[in-house]
Amino acid sequence: MTSSPHKFWFAAQFRLFILSLFVCSGSVAQIPIPEPPQLRAESFVLLDFASGKVLAERTPDLRLDPASLTKLMTAYVVFHALDQGQIGLDDQVTVSEKAWRTEGSRMFIEVNTRVRVEDLIRGMIIQSGNDASVALAEHIAGDEDTFSALMNEYAQILGMTGTSYRNSTGLPSLDHYTSARDVAILARAIVAEFPDYYSWYSEREFTYNEITQHNRNSLLWRDTSVDGMKTGYTDNAGYCLVTSAERSGMRLISVVMGMPTAEARASGSQSLLNYGFRFYETHRLYTSGEQITNTRVWGGNQETAALGIAKDLFVTIPRGSYDTLSTDLEVEADLIAPLAGGAAVGQVRVSLSGDTLLDVPLITLHPVEQGSFWTRLKDELTLWLR
Repeated sequence: MTSSPHKFWFAAQFRLFILSLFVCSGSVAQIPIPEPPQLRAESFVLLDFASGKVLAERTPDLRLDPASLTKLMTAYVVFHALDQGQIGLDDQVTVSEKAWRTEGSRMFIEVNTRVRVEDLIRGMIIQSGNDASVALAEHIAGDEDTFSALMNEYAQILGMTGTSYRNSTGLPSLDHYTSARDVAILARAIVAEFPDYYSWYSEREFTYNEITQHNRNSLLWRDTSVDGMKTGYTDNAGYCLVTSAERSGMRLISVVMGMPTAEARASGSQSLLNYGFRFYETHRLYTSGEQITNTRVWGGNQETAALGIAKDLFVTIPRGSYDTLSTDLEVEADLIAPLAGGAAVGQVRVSLSGDTLLDVPLITLHPVEQGSFWTRLKDELTLWLR
């Protein structure tokens, strides 16, 4: 008997429906991961915020003009100055003629007027004001060249090896460049280190001097999971966008650089985010300071030492593959007191389906001092007679 083609169509649709449920729930074996979206970008990176794992990339180390993505580092330096008490949000900044004359996007501050630091920050982040960036740079460092040196120092600290800053705005300049990988490193640092200030990146508009300007990150309107971060554009750089989004406790950061249009940078970033959230999941395996195991210590004032890890341990894995994840602990043999707190005495090895994902040092959570003379003598004899 010949089967109806409609029967096969409904059966196929039913299988796809069931498969999509499993993909979303992570309750079955790993779903094969397709190639990431093909974007018309010169460079892009998609990474998980918690684990730092790169989920998709194209020429991530290509040195490119960053345009206004530069202002991410300008903000990073400003945030540090705030945290260190060097400046305050209510400080009044006198606008210089240089800041007032700076070309490109502006928040429309007036020369010789006094503007609050917080207003300048919001004008820089939301309105992408070049004038605000220069005013902040001069307020913190005296002039923009000195501020640029600070930017480069922080870039080195963060490990941004493919970056060089020459100004605070992103206006084209010789030897002013970065890479998608470095921008992702910086974006991750801002979210991690300055969660309170990060909320400014989600604001859709800002009004200053009776002029309202909208945030150029159109994904803030399209996707409720998106809460930052920054757009950029010059003729040399093309259209650029750094995006951060969180869904069900998982945060992803995407960087696209050198896109042909504003719409392409938005839709391309959206595609990367959807790809990452659909096909990957992130888990925290261990918490910093949590006792994972303990081990025998010889000659100490206590017989065992509690072992754990220095930082929270996250892994990002293909969705649905959690059951194939395994953790092995390797501890050095015959540990002898004294042991300092935080001493590396082994490894935590995390594997997926038999393949090693990462190795993390296993450390002593607390110091172990030497025991009494008789304890040390007894333990030395025990070790010698074994």
